[in-house]
Amino acid sequence: MALISLEDLEGLGEDEQLDEDITDNPEPMGEEQSDRLLTHWRAVASTHQVTVPTEMRGPIHEMARHNQQREPVPFVPISCQEKMGEVMWEERAYPAGKWACVRQAEELYEQSISKSFMKLMRFICKENSAGGHLGLTVPVVSTVMVTADGQTLDKEVETGFYLPAAFQDAPLRPHDPDVEVVQRDAFTVVARAFLGTTTEETVTRHSRLLRELLDASAAERLRSDTYMVAVYENPGVPHRRNEIWFLRR
Repeated sequence: MALISLEDLEGLGEDEQLDEDITDNPEPMGEEQSDRLLTHWRAVASTHQVTVPTEMRGPIHEMARHNQQREPVPFVPISCQEKMGEVMWEERAYPAGKWACVRQAEELYEQSISKSFMKLMRFICKENSAGGHLGLTVPVVSTVMVTADGQTLDKEVETGFYLPAAFQDAPLRPHDPDVEVVQRDAFTVVARAFLGTTTEETVTRHSRLLRELLDASAAERLRSDTYMVAVYENPGVPHRRNEIWFLRR
């Protein structure tokens, strides 16, 4: 499959504004509009060397319709480090809670998260014990392990979706056995934002940058064998907001 450049992808997103066209629109989508939206997501996926199958048409439609109804994952801010008006990093505490998670091990990080996210989309949109849309929470968070050399990402990545508050006490069952609902303990992170795509190259670069910004005493309190990548917008957004999360020991 031929890859599409980021410039082509940005033009597609800006010219067609596909997600905005149907956001929170209760009317049924026409076949032409549905085809355009699927084509747009396939263009996005091609930059990650992943194919979006036709059966993703329904979940993609549902995600776009409910795009503005997003529930933030709860957290408590602890501190914020700024320099010349720019936020360098923030420290936050996240509570214990239930997450729907998928583990995937592909050749590239971006392939793993793309395939995992499609499974989570189907769970969120219909393939659950209630048979309906659960609601969206942000961010979707992927956990990566770093190999012993400190530079290379392990092939297996876990991508997690925090269940909406309405389902925290009574989580729905996924149809797909690859989707597992787990209870995660409370955790504290040091977070730094960045814009754009989340590829193996970009997440490695931005994690290295955050490490360089921290002083020695702060870095010593963080885990070096793993970190998280938090994504706040769906893959159809060209300049989406992301964060690197370092975990407190």
